[in-house]
Amino acid sequence: MGKPKKKEGAVFLRKKITLLRAFSLLIGSMVGSGIFISPKGVLKNTGNVGLSLIVWFACGILSMFGALSYAELGTRITKSGGHYVYILETLGPLPGFLFLWAEYFAIRPANSAVVALAFGRYILEPFFAPCPAPLSAVKLVALLGYYIVLILNSWSVTWSARLQTILSIIKLAALALIIVPGMMLLAQGRTENFRDAFDSQMVVLDKLPLAFYAGMFAYSGWYVFQTSFVREELVEPERNLPLAVIVSVITVIVGYMLTNVSYYTVLTAADVLASQAVAVSFARKAFQSLISVIPILVSLSCFGTMNGGIFTFSRTLFVASREGQWPPLFSMIHIHRHTPLPAVLLMFPLVTAMICVGELYHLLNFFSFSRWLFIGLATLGLTVHRCRHPEILSSFKVMVDPVSISIGCAMVLSGFPVYYLLTNGSMPNCCRTTSHYLTLKLQILLKVIQQEIKTY
Repeated sequence: MGKPKKKEGAVFLRKKITLLRAFSLLIGSMVGSGIFISPKGVLKNTGNVGLSLIVWFACGILSMFGALSYAELGTRITKSGGHYVYILETLGPLPGFLFLWAEYFAIRPANSAVVALAFGRYILEPFFAPCPAPLSAVKLVALLGYYIVLILNSWSVTWSARLQTILSIIKLAALALIIVPGMMLLAQGRTENFRDAFDSQMVVLDKLPLAFYAGMFAYSGWYVFQTSFVREELVEPERNLPLAVIVSVITVIVGYMLTNVSYYTVLTAADVLASQAVAVSFARKAFQSLISVIPILVSLSCFGTMNGGIFTFSRTLFVASREGQWPPLFSMIHIHRHTPLPAVLLMFPLVTAMICVGELYHLLNFFSFSRWLFIGLATLGLTVHRCRHPEILSSFKVMVDPVSISIGCAMVLSGFPVYYLLTNGSMPNCCRTTSHYLTLKLQILLKVIQQEIKTY
């Protein structure tokens, strides 16, 4: 008869995400292509080195505030699915579905395409230097890298999580190889690139929002929703979720600031703007011995971000299907592998299309507005959830002053009726007469008249 087969038990997603894996998932999602491609976008849209560093720090602080809000939501709402579930539970099914729709058809495939293209560009850079790699070759390698990650996530949750841990260590090593040489040169007196750091002649304030888009893209993996995407698979989520968030976001803020300072210690603003791969240009000017190592580490960093993105967004589709807002097939799990296989594979055609037809910086601007709009809505949902469910005691709570926030919102909203009265001619006659009378009396008192228009 032979030895009977071991029963596999119920089919469900196991709790396999430990604190270390949660930390790795966050680090692996944040430290991706952004810090290696965004410095050019931030500098281009600020105009000088000093303002670009301020934008980087401001983006880090904004990310910390957002991450803390998501950490509390993750301890209050016990479902997986990230900010799809947060919006669904706090603001209702329609906003939740609109987020899901935008995330699937625009935000997530564009983001994945950006990271994949950065992966392709960096891995090919050493073979074509000093010339840029052909775009067709970059896209081919980007597709290959994405498909490898897709297959891995379809095959095993454990393998994907272990790979994420290994790649997170590599990501931190990549940053260290940029930070340490840069700090050494700075200590030796290489400060000439910072002398006119706040040169006002080059400032372009009208493009500042685009600078924040580029900076926030680099921090976008603060997504505490990366861990809340897999909340049901997280070991001790009430403790591990906020702890992983706080430590990882602080680590990344410090690392990003030091990395940017190192870039500008070695490269001039013109060098950064002319570079297609800032980290490679840094290695070429700082230490030639690193020229072959940096691109490999950066490409592996992007590989980890692709892995984290597929790992987490597949859980959003899985939960949306379970909630009845997505076809039922995508709430199903492989009977042997215990992976959400249909949800993992669903992004394949859209990401492939965007890699084939898209351009890196255009794709970045394409999805940024929609992403931060829904992140803002999910953060607003925290206040809504607190009001609706005061009985829920959270193990982690963000310090928020609801009175001050409410007063501020009321002051902003009070402008709506005033705007309507002033611009649509709807002011009552008595109010108009009173206003005219007061205007005349104040004219006499203050001795003022309308500006005279000269004719020539």
